[in-house]
Amino acid sequence: MSIKSQSELDGIKAAGEAVAQTLRQMRAYAAVGMSTQELDEYGYRLLRSYGANPAPKKDYNFPGWTCISLNHEVCHGIPSASRILREGDLVNIDVSAEVDGFYGDNGGSFILGQDIRQLTPLVRASQEILRAAIPRISDRVKIADVGGFIEREAQKRGYSVIRNLCGHGIGRRLHEAPSEIPCFHDHFNTRRFRKNSVVALETFISTNANFVYEMDDGWTMQTDDESYVAQHEHTLVITEGEPIIVTAANGIF
Repeated sequence: MSIKSQSELDGIKAAGEAVAQTLRQMRAYAAVGMSTQELDEYGYRLLRSYGANPAPKKDYNFPGWTCISLNHEVCHGIPSASRILREGDLVNIDVSAEVDGFYGDNGGSFILGQDIRQLTPLVRASQEILRAAIPRISDRVKIADVGGFIEREAQKRGYSVIRNLCGHGIGRRLHEAPSEIPCFHDHFNTRRFRKNSVVALETFISTNANFVYEMDDGWTMQTDDESYVAQHEHTLVITEGEPIIVTAANGIF
């Protein structure tokens, strides 16, 4: 989507605020012994309080209101009454929704309770790399260059990036052009960020794996070597200078 008016900018900001506040409150609500279904239903109540319609269900008939992934799961985890949160779990919550025809998308990984697997550096790397990548984006910057920056920063910390998951355009639908904003320097991706466009920028920082694979449920993506992956995501409006972070209220940074 390309923003053409103040009303459209206000619409994107409202959607971003709704998903950001929902993600922030879901993270605070998550507790050891709680099922991912209970956490998901709490997220649904929050989204509805903001007048938001969960995007995974609306656009793709996803079997949940939000995506909640645990440990070696990376994304698109299906909430379930049988999936119980445990001490030290690496939890990823991805919240996306539509508000009055506009979409916002954000996500974040965090460790529940004590860090028994010593994954804090991984989570911190994902947060810090996203924070560092955002100011590098402006009108006409090459998408591949930002991906290359993310990959280099991950490698400096001894990590890799997931190559078959990426950020994307957003606006009037959950997924729009550009369809791929990778975490690596894709030599075949010649597109550039454009002023007034709206994108969801994501980091997928991995302890080892470079690819994820779909599980038998048809949705959940996970590593095949027991790697852990931390993901963080903000929705941005591209400008001639630093982007506008419309999901800043999620508290990721």
